[in-house]
Amino acid sequence: MGQFAISEESFTLEEQIKSLGDDELLDFWEETQHLTRVMSTAQGLLADPASELTAEAPGDERMSPEYERLILQELQVRSSRGELR
Repeated sequence: MGQFAISEESFTLEEQIKSLGDDELLDFWEETQHLTRVMSTAQGLLADPASELTAEAPGDERMSPEYERLILQELQVRSSRGELR
């Protein structure tokens, strides 16, 4: 389980991602995928409530924020090092 450290120092998202365990990192990635789909659906409904929406493809660059890129990068690094279970 993740831990919250109380300190005056602020850590970058990249540092926080690197500190996550494998399972936590994969859970975080899954949650970001879900939130991205929910947000894109909500934005679409606000723009045109009568339209039928389809979820954006996971690889769609418009829906891939910085945190997703950092998660994937960390997964690739761990995989290349043989650190992933």
